[in-house]
Amino acid sequence: MAGPEVSELQTFEHDVLVIGAGGAGLRAAIESSGRGMNTGLVCKSLLGKAHTVMAEGGMAAALGFTDARDNWKVHFRDTMRGGKFLNQWRMAELHAKEAPQRVRELEEWGAVFDRTDKGLIHQRNFGGHRYPRLAHVGDRTGLELIRTLQDHGVHQGISVHMECTVLDLLKDGDRVIGALGYWRETGRFVLFKAKAVVLCSGGVGKAWRVTSNSWEYTGDGLAMAYLAGAELMDLEFTQFHPTGMVWPPSVRGTLVTEGVRGDGGILKNSEGKRFMFGYIPERFAPETADTEDEANRWLKGDKEARRPPELLTRDVVARAITREVKEGRGSEHGGVYLDIASRLPAEQIKKKLPSMYHQFKELAEVDITAQPMEVGPTLHYHMGGIKVDHDTQMTTVPGLFAAGECAAGLHGANRLGGNSLSDLIVFGKRAGEFASEYANSNDAGKVNDEQVKAALRRATDFLNREEGPNPFVVQENLQAIMNDHVGIVREGAELSAGLEKLAEWKQEAEKAKAHSASQYNAGWHTALDLRNLAIASEGITRAALMREESRGAHTRVDFEGEREEWGKYNVFVWRGEDGEMKIEKRERPEPPKGLKEIGYAKIEDLESGKVGADVE
Repeated sequence: MAGPEVSELQTFEHDVLVIGAGGAGLRAAIESSGRGMNTGLVCKSLLGKAHTVMAEGGMAAALGFTDARDNWKVHFRDTMRGGKFLNQWRMAELHAKEAPQRVRELEEWGAVFDRTDKGLIHQRNFGGHRYPRLAHVGDRTGLELIRTLQDHGVHQGISVHMECTVLDLLKDGDRVIGALGYWRETGRFVLFKAKAVVLCSGGVGKAWRVTSNSWEYTGDGLAMAYLAGAELMDLEFTQFHPTGMVWPPSVRGTLVTEGVRGDGGILKNSEGKRFMFGYIPERFAPETADTEDEANRWLKGDKEARRPPELLTRDVVARAITREVKEGRGSEHGGVYLDIASRLPAEQIKKKLPSMYHQFKELAEVDITAQPMEVGPTLHYHMGGIKVDHDTQMTTVPGLFAAGECAAGLHGANRLGGNSLSDLIVFGKRAGEFASEYANSNDAGKVNDEQVKAALRRATDFLNREEGPNPFVVQENLQAIMNDHVGIVREGAELSAGLEKLAEWKQEAEKAKAHSASQYNAGWHTALDLRNLAIASEGITRAALMREESRGAHTRVDFEGEREEWGKYNVFVWRGEDGEMKIEKRERPEPPKGLKEIGYAKIEDLESGKVGADVE
């Protein structure tokens, strides 16, 4: 297949181009369009099929409806503690302050949240959150978020480009001024010109074999931003959600919502022992129940009781499950047991967790109202991503913005459940706002034809070569490398060996061959994803090797425990002038005194007003 001439390409011109139609992308597009911008929205799949719809538990916002003691300061503290204080302080502050407003906005736009007896938005418990904080719609919150944003956005005049994969960002000098993509159905290329581009493309879960992520998550935004000159940060922090399905093999990794544990579910090993009491970290011990009696009293609403250990942060629970399995106390299929059947009546389970009930009934032939679920860790989320300005979401490249999972900063070393959905709407809104301001004050740049031609050649090479490895097999080989060398527990020699294998694998990926017709060509789609997966995987592995400690979602068996000196640094990755990947650690700026005091405060001092009373 010969690539078309640049002048022949179908072309769209927008003030703001948003890449990705999940929660962050939709919210950015709504904001941009609402500010009078000609806004384009590109999505890799059909509109409404973004990975956000798979989010189940809820969105974290300190509304204080279920427990009036909650406020933004406690939410900020929880987020910082959960992220092991590597979070960007300003982003954590903005998120905690603005999330309630964004949730109320969704309600005004038609979101149908679960309700308390008083008719207020119901908020459920989740791991790492001091109070019930997650506004939710049963266990289908992500689906309702996308429905609400789409229904509102359809009246905003947004131009939607569905089933279109963006291949490369285009630059005029230092600025990003558009993108090149192709229609997945026809294989025809398309050019987008824009004064500002917002990346909302999600994570990189498909680099691993066992993941809760959908097929779109191939690191597209990270890789394109990297190639455009943007800096990436915190790539070593990849979150393994503690509870994914482990059986049958065809659904291994499918998410089991944290809401099961928030509603009282408990974790047991093959000996029937409720094992999480043996894994309570010192940092969380003052606020975590150490007996079943106290944990049960908390569940019944005793405000003097401490939280059950099943609601510790995800990194803690995932490591505990991994150890139980490794030491021979796992379930039949290599996980542990999650029991809600003995904790709630069957009708309550069906009402509170309808998706989980049907998921296990249909996929595993397990009735969760009568039987325990088998669960184990699954690659779920990437805390690292593109470095952005805390307030504007602009990257280190002019004209390029990022929000949602592909952006870094809010979550630090570990994300609290529920903070992702509120992250999408808080920073999606900000990205759309400031991308609009940028577009208002800048003219459209000039497209460089040579850039476009180079991107077209790279894309069509997979179709034109006579022979080469199967792209699907090549991707499976990458997943094996990442599973074996960059998993939930890491070691320096294994990471180094993984880098060597990745270098060999990249040569294989560059030679991949898809059949020559571009229409309906799934092999070609996969081949085009390989470059992005390669960049993201190498960055993650290099960052994991550099951070010589265990912190949050990053665990090194050769460097156990947190090291004080590493708490001062974030790890950055960028492309050097020689085209090679560069990496360094940089000292983090000191936070404002008031925010620092809130972040490190004892909960009783924060609740009493002894700490943080003078911070607005």
